[in-house]
Amino acid sequence: MSSLTSYLGKLIGVYCLLVALFLFTHKEESVETVSALLHSPTALFVTGLLTIVAGLAIILAHNVWSGGALPVVVTLIGWVTLVKGLVILFLSPEEQPTLFLGELHYARLFYFYTAVSLALGLYLTVAGSRATPRRA
Repeated sequence: MSSLTSYLGKLIGVYCLLVALFLFTHKEESVETVSALLHSPTALFVTGLLTIVAGLAIILAHNVWSGGALPVVVTLIGWVTLVKGLVILFLSPEEQPTLFLGELHYARLFYFYTAVSLALGLYLTVAGSRATPRRA
């Protein structure tokens, strides 16, 4: 396994863990913040751009579809991040709240989404830490 895979696994994993822990302890503030973000075209634009950059960075550095679960999960996260950024950027500001708050039921499924982030973070952190890195 490449050292980049181990590094990205740990980086994304710890990020997901920290965000999930924050979200679990600050539900009301988090839901309010996401709602406010979705009603701000300027914030959506900046968020979309930054999300696209993050997704592209992962994909361009690590587009690996073999070698076990960890490299594939890291690559999938890159692609999902890119697609999410494109949806944020290209979906009209009027449709954003409907999609994220309405169709995806963010507030109602808040703990489910947070648990997914927590589980993903645990897996990536542990798998990235256990991986035996080799130089590419």
